[in-house]
Amino acid sequence: MTKINNETSHPAASGQRPAAGKAGGMPDMQKSRDDRKIAIDKVGVKDISYPIVVLDKNKEQQQTVARINMYVDLPHHFKGTHMSRFIEILNQYHGQVSVERMNTMLRDMKEHLEASCAHLELEFPYFIEKQAPISGARSLMEYQCRMQGSLGKDYDFVLGVTVPMTSLCPCSKEISARGAHNQRSAVKVEIRYTDHVWLEDLIAWVEECGSAPVFALLKREDEKALTEQAYDNPMFVEDVVRAVTQRLLKVPEVTWFRVACENFESIHNHSAYAMVERAAAGDRG
Repeated sequence: MTKINNETSHPAASGQRPAAGKAGGMPDMQKSRDDRKIAIDKVGVKDISYPIVVLDKNKEQQQTVARINMYVDLPHHFKGTHMSRFIEILNQYHGQVSVERMNTMLRDMKEHLEASCAHLELEFPYFIEKQAPISGARSLMEYQCRMQGSLGKDYDFVLGVTVPMTSLCPCSKEISARGAHNQRSAVKVEIRYTDHVWLEDLIAWVEECGSAPVFALLKREDEKALTEQAYDNPMFVEDVVRAVTQRLLKVPEVTWFRVACENFESIHNHSAYAMVERAAAGDRG
């Protein structure tokens, strides 16, 4: 494993910002003074495509490509930040960008950009092999995942995933003589936790809460089984977020969560939406 050298001489080591002026014989405009007295909460680089490593419950590690955002705060008296330093820090962790190193990366961002708060956001596809319910056909299912870390006085980390599922309308089933309308739903879940939570487990908990799960590959016998499963398990968008809430409240490691469901309606010219946010530890019992 490559050792990251954090001992490189840097102005922050002395606790002082370098004076505005010239760096390497050229003007350093970012260091010049700004007199508008407006501090900036987040400034940095956005939408960087970069390889990362994610823990895989079954295969130890999974390599994927993330879209990365990196920000720091900026005091009111400085004109700008040094955008190149974000990329330099990212390149220090080439092949090692992972959730386990986010805290260290954020510390490096604070140090090398001389900031009091740093933010790191990763969004990436994660693949899980799933087996169709009847035929047993195997395929890779893609899930969009997110990791968001912030470091000010304390470290904060949020894990997120969007899980597609099928939902069947209870009202449509009740009033229709032949069938009921259903639609694709997207359930977006974000959690804070005390101990490690596997992405595979989080996704499985959410998939339990819809009318039926979604697969990348299905045979006819699988389509029949999932269509009938959805018909026997109708759910409004409100039902989905309540079911996910109940499931997450049973996980002691989860201390906070937000769950939102959007149904892309098949017979309406709008989507249906519901959201629940809870500080789980304080709402138990």
